[in-house]
Amino acid sequence: MEKVSIIIPFYNCPFIDQAIQSALNQTYQNVEVIVVNDGSTSHTRQISPFLSKIKYIEKGHAGTASALNAGITHATGEYFAWLSSDDVFLPDKIQKQLAHMKINRTKVSHTAYKLIDGKGQNIGSPIQFHFANKQSFYKTLLKQCPVNGSTVMTHMDVFQKVGLFDESLRFTQDYDMWLRLAKIYDFTYLKWPLIQYRVHTGMGSFKYASGLRKETMKVMDRHRKDIKQLIIRERKKKWTNH
Repeated sequence: MEKVSIIIPFYNCPFIDQAIQSALNQTYQNVEVIVVNDGSTSHTRQISPFLSKIKYIEKGHAGTASALNAGITHATGEYFAWLSSDDVFLPDKIQKQLAHMKINRTKVSHTAYKLIDGKGQNIGSPIQFHFANKQSFYKTLLKQCPVNGSTVMTHMDVFQKVGLFDESLRFTQDYDMWLRLAKIYDFTYLKWPLIQYRVHTGMGSFKYASGLRKETMKVMDRHRKDIKQLIIRERKKKWTNH
């Protein structure tokens, strides 16, 4: 049973205890839960009951990318899973996703997800991004980020190929990473919603909407040429097969 390292970046989040509990409650037993406190000044007491069961790292505030990288550096698992501190893993998330990756011999995967509010109540239907083919996936990547970070699992060796998260990016370190991975690896998708993604007024996409838009455009510009080449490559394959 390969070990899966679940990394939880934490910065002043009131839902951190629920995230940690969901990571510890996985039906797949061989996990390590790494909580990276990125210079928090509040809600740190919520971590105390879990200290004997997790790997806990404290560092100065430098952003989500820095916290993820610190977690990856201290991880001992063969696989990486990211859990945002305001989200929740369903109990069979790791078990189902790892089985899927091994069966399909893939290095990168993501899943559908459910929306919940600040009280943990479900909102609407599950969010699903299913793509008919690679070309469709690449085209969408050029327009938006269709991959939710907390749904992602990768093999640890992908970071040796593409490097760690870009710490110069404050809001879009995830989008940048998926674009970098897409140039080398195929993303496989599980239609099961295996996480609960929390929508609340304190989330960064609400608080920093303007900065997020600007940085998104920057990341798009950075990778546009390479992703367009992937689209052309897939189009040529389609023509050749026909």
